[in-house]
Amino acid sequence: MVSVTRFAPSPTGRLHLGHALSAVRAHDLARAGGGRFLLRIEDIDGTRSRPEHVETILRDLAWLGLEWDELSFQSERLALYAAAQARLGDLLYPCFCTRAAIAASLSAPHGPVAAYPGTCRSLSAQARAARIHEPHGWRIDIARAVDRVGPLDWRDDQAGTIAADPLRHGDVILARKDAPASYHLAVTVDDAAQGVTDVVRGRDLFEATHVHRLLQALLRLPTPLYHHHPLIVGGDGQRLAKRHGAPALAAMREAGEDGHALADALRRNMLPAGFRLGEA
Repeated sequence: MVSVTRFAPSPTGRLHLGHALSAVRAHDLARAGGGRFLLRIEDIDGTRSRPEHVETILRDLAWLGLEWDELSFQSERLALYAAAQARLGDLLYPCFCTRAAIAASLSAPHGPVAAYPGTCRSLSAQARAARIHEPHGWRIDIARAVDRVGPLDWRDDQAGTIAADPLRHGDVILARKDAPASYHLAVTVDDAAQGVTDVVRGRDLFEATHVHRLLQALLRLPTPLYHHHPLIVGGDGQRLAKRHGAPALAAMREAGEDGHALADALRRNMLPAGFRLGEA
């Protein structure tokens, strides 16, 4: 089968080596079989997305020698997210909680993430109606959703067949107060709409796949093959991140470094001094 892959950065900062690794692997997987490599800009975070970062992303990928077959923007796909939310219907409920209130209510994390305690799930219809004009997001009742679809699994190219366990995440947000769709909803809908057959992304997003597999079942969408690659870590063993000052590709490009050579090195898992691949 011809592979369709995607690289989907958020224009909230500059790309770093970790992004380059994901982009190169997604690009090469598609090209190896004569498939398509898509570039999708995840720009629906209106408070943090910046047009100048989009231009930098395009320059960085071209510097690496990567060519994409299609460029799309999540901000142009809002109707798809609204339609998916409508299809989920009675599984969703409005949540009026702030992050601070949620954090204060959790005495300890539940599973790999601190799960939402279900505060607004227990509100009566009357209470919800009385507060509906307040800022709110929309959460999915995970337990009811799991009961509706039954056992699920997905395939990972490294780990084999994985049993989905979305209950470990609690009632995740699908539409935020400040954005029309959460990462979970938007990425699931987009991958299906664009015909993505193989999802290449970092190991840090492995856990999110439990939720994505549930949404695929509820919305009757196809399930791609997942490729979760190891993360690049620094000398301290911490993964690279924009907020931690990871070296930007743009800075390397502007310093005159050879982007094609960097991409070839990443293909051989060869990293600049001070960096290494973390555990798979």
